[in-house]
Amino acid sequence: MKIGVRKPSWKKSLAASTKGRLTRSIKKEFNPLYGQKGMGWINNPHKAAYNKFYHKTTFKLFK
Repeated sequence: MKIGVRKPSWKKSLAASTKGRLTRSIKKEFNPLYGQKGMGWINNPHKAAYNKFYHKTTFKLFK
């Protein structure tokens, strides 16, 4: 598990702002609960717990 500074990735940031927007809009059409707050704990609790711990123990460098 990482603790400390997160290394920014410009490639991943660009991918999230382009393909991600289209993918999220398509998923939202088929599943009205997609993207709602707290759904990560229902769909995949192991991943949600990991992400919560990761975001509490790391920080952005350029924030």
